[in-house]
Amino acid sequence: MRHSILSLLTALALGGTAAAADLAYEFAPNFITPPPGKETLGNGHGEIACDSAGNFYVSVQEPNAGIQVYGPDGKFIKALPLPASLHGFVIRKDEGGEFIFAAVLTEQKVIKAKLDGMVVMEIPTSAFPEGKAGPKGLKLTNCDVAPNGDIFVVDGYGQSWIFVFDRVGKFKSVFGGPGEPLKLANTHKIFIDRRFEPARILACDRGNNRLLHLELDGKLISVIASEGLRRPSSASFHGDLMCVAEIAGRVSVWDKEGKMVAELGANENEKQVNTPKVTPPDWKQGTVTSPHGITFDNDGNILETEWNQFGRVLRWNRKS
Repeated sequence: MRHSILSLLTALALGGTAAAADLAYEFAPNFITPPPGKETLGNGHGEIACDSAGNFYVSVQEPNAGIQVYGPDGKFIKALPLPASLHGFVIRKDEGGEFIFAAVLTEQKVIKAKLDGMVVMEIPTSAFPEGKAGPKGLKLTNCDVAPNGDIFVVDGYGQSWIFVFDRVGKFKSVFGGPGEPLKLANTHKIFIDRRFEPARILACDRGNNRLLHLELDGKLISVIASEGLRRPSSASFHGDLMCVAEIAGRVSVWDKEGKMVAELGANENEKQVNTPKVTPPDWKQGTVTSPHGITFDNDGNILETEWNQFGRVLRWNRKS
């Protein structure tokens, strides 16, 4: 199996710093083993995340299996009976351990669940302020948790408002949206970027094809990138690095200064990107189709899940 390795020369060509120039990733073929009785994972339109034990959680649109759990070796462990329309989620430490914080697209709510799938808190549709939903209601696509426990939720398939709730689900504030000053559009997912002090919001403003840094009250800090992106859909952090899933056919890695230092899995076939319909016979090892979710594992390796009706996860291992 041919491996895809990004070398020192690639990093330098992409404008990386001296530290970033040491970055190299190797594609790991066939990492995920589907659940018993399945040839693929199942309809994928969500996210992937890693817990402190190194297990991976992948959201799938399957009845009674909103998230599948895999071990560090990629072997299936179990399915969590969470909502099938769970779109975006993170795994964060909170009082009492690690929890899944998730935006449930169809049910227009946010849930907090234990790693065994037990839901311990919900933020229902009724908790969101009136007058912010679009004509089809709230279309919540992701959430994340700030250091103080506040929960940030984005209406990424709706009006791109960013809502803030306290740790028990009480509404606090809202900002962003389609108007001035940010003019957000299809802000697909947001994350709390703890690489900085104070922490800030990383917004994948997909409709405008840009990555933004915002203060936790919504003020613009900077546009990280707006040129050459392929519709950023998700992100993850490890040390000073950030990896980004770009739904139009690429995974990219960025340093803390906002420079792209690696490019992975780029697909130049326009018919195979930004679509869920690419079938397994047309998949190419190491080449993405429609990256939708992404995570670093605990060692800095990268896993990416795709918008694909059959379900697909790709992995690149970091080489030292």
